[in-house]
Amino acid sequence: MKPQESIPVRVAEIEPVTPLIKRFTLQHADGGALPRFSGGSHIVVEMQGHDRLHRNPYSLMSSPWDGDHYQIGVRRVDEGRGGSRHMHERVTVGSVLRVSAPVNLFPLLKTRRKHILIAGGIGITPFFSHLAELERLDAAYELHYAVRSQEHAGFAVELQRIAGSKLHLYVEEGGNQLDFATVLAGQPLGTDVYVCGPAGMIDAVRQAARAAGWSDGHVHWEQFLAPQPGVPFEAVLARSGITVQVGSEVSLLEAIEAAGVRAPYLCRGGACGQCELEVLETDGELLHRDHYLSAEERAGGRKLMPCVSRARCQRVVLAI
Repeated sequence: MKPQESIPVRVAEIEPVTPLIKRFTLQHADGGALPRFSGGSHIVVEMQGHDRLHRNPYSLMSSPWDGDHYQIGVRRVDEGRGGSRHMHERVTVGSVLRVSAPVNLFPLLKTRRKHILIAGGIGITPFFSHLAELERLDAAYELHYAVRSQEHAGFAVELQRIAGSKLHLYVEEGGNQLDFATVLAGQPLGTDVYVCGPAGMIDAVRQAARAAGWSDGHVHWEQFLAPQPGVPFEAVLARSGITVQVGSEVSLLEAIEAAGVRAPYLCRGGACGQCELEVLETDGELLHRDHYLSAEERAGGRKLMPCVSRARCQRVVLAI
């Protein structure tokens, strides 16, 4: 199955985990088995909102070897564009959704000697499937999980059951701060660190790793970005012979799709590079919001990730 082919799923269970997070259990709507996946994989969930079709990526929390169901954790973001609110407010047990086949942009390197997992808030979700693999392999690992307060530590009991003494929980409200430099210091050669959480946490871990002499090849991170609003502009799709209007609250990728043009994607969050488009012409500034393109590629002005990036201009011409 190709990543963009969708699968009908029925919501079998909804579990409130914290005041902001719900866990959804999804089963194949036709009663069959779902495609297997590897630890760190995600799916893209389609939700028909009032004014647009939302497609949001969510990490898979269930066991990679259980084809009976998928589980995802959804954090409600009231200031977002409506996808997470739709999941929290309108999706109920029995609702039928469509999801993509699993894609893995955050895999474990299983040949490493040890694995350090660092998560903040909803960033814990991809590590559930990682833990299943690590436990099956009887691999050496540590899990460091930071939350704002005790009421946001709803996954802690389950994680304790899985990881035991390998779990280190940090409740910031109680003054228990996660010190990245301390965690990374003194680790044996052949150790990799994986981090998922807020942008500030990811940046801090990467900086701490560099300061401790870790090579970039041993530091792995994942963060799906949401499209941000901006000034409306016009996009000319040169190969398709179509001109689309990109509204202030619509991503460039969504505008392309709404025009009936098939555009590739894997994550829709600025991480994978699959949706990269060539910019042929623009009369303004490209606003790069991905974390895939290099600084040199951004400065060159010839590439754009339409899932999260846009333009501040009247007209941009794209090779699609």
